[in-house]
Amino acid sequence: MKAARLYDYDPEMNVTLRIEDIPAPTIDSPNDVIVKVGAAGLCRTDLHIIEGVWKDIMDGDGALLPYTMGHENAGWVEDVGSAVTSVKPGDAVICHPLRSCGICLSCRYGHDMYCEHGQFPGLGLDGGFAEYFKTSERTLIKLNTGIMPLDVAPMADAGITAYRAAKRAAKLLHPGTSCVILGVGGLGHIALQCLKHICGGQIIAVDREPGAQVLARELGADAVLDGGPNLIEEIKDMTGGGAQVVIDFVGELGVENICWKLLRQGGELIVVGYGGTIEIPTLELVVNEIKIGGSLVGDYIELVELMEMNADGKVKMHQTEYKLANINEAIDDFKNRRFTGRGVIVP
Repeated sequence: MKAARLYDYDPEMNVTLRIEDIPAPTIDSPNDVIVKVGAAGLCRTDLHIIEGVWKDIMDGDGALLPYTMGHENAGWVEDVGSAVTSVKPGDAVICHPLRSCGICLSCRYGHDMYCEHGQFPGLGLDGGFAEYFKTSERTLIKLNTGIMPLDVAPMADAGITAYRAAKRAAKLLHPGTSCVILGVGGLGHIALQCLKHICGGQIIAVDREPGAQVLARELGADAVLDGGPNLIEEIKDMTGGGAQVVIDFVGELGVENICWKLLRQGGELIVVGYGGTIEIPTLELVVNEIKIGGSLVGDYIELVELMEMNADGKVKMHQTEYKLANINEAIDDFKNRRFTGRGVIVP
């Protein structure tokens, strides 16, 4: 089968993925499932993987290289292990990005992303930038009738990451409050749609790109700002002192040290994007009682909920398609923000 393989890490991202013919995966254990990939999302984490950001965490000596990237996957069941009962060949499915064990305490509590024995396809373990990939039965959610893998693949990570943050924010956003979304890209545009349906607060979208601003307006943002040098003052004036919640989908390039300044007293910053370093005087934390916390990928149940919102037409992924053979073009376009929303790789 064809697959896009990573052979080197490079902070300057001057490496490219190699399109190669490799053996297709096979069933090795009773709970294995082989998925024929219908589409795989291209994620900013993929860029960070190539840069080597995750190298020390997952692959300190590079021993896992080469491997097939791609962790936002949807497709059709091709083959199943002897113990698999919930899906059968031909079923259209989306795959939660983590292969969880199901027996550790985190899994028992339903916190898939904290699994003590979790495996993450596309990050040291072969993923979905290929014609087929292997996962486990626990990761799979059957798609609703009429929903195609191409329509939802990026929701396997981008979607539930955004939904998890929006769900957390919604608990704080009663009518009369405001939420600022920093970055209306692959994640931010999903969070915006989710918030429109699950909270009563005002939603202010911020992005420097004109295309993203247009998309934010189309998706119903109450206000759209360009993130210029007067952003802090604009937000303070618009919200009467600051936002109740700020969701930062950028997390670097200086944005991480602006976002907390947009909060009102008692407000909360939810950090989703990463790469930078937050610097904040402890006096600010104490006097203003602001809270700062990260938000990880959503768990399995959150993906189930998001698929229901998608099936109901409440949340839609805006994406640009690329053939697997053109994956390096897609990566370059992503780096240089030549598309709005999400890039999707189609074998």
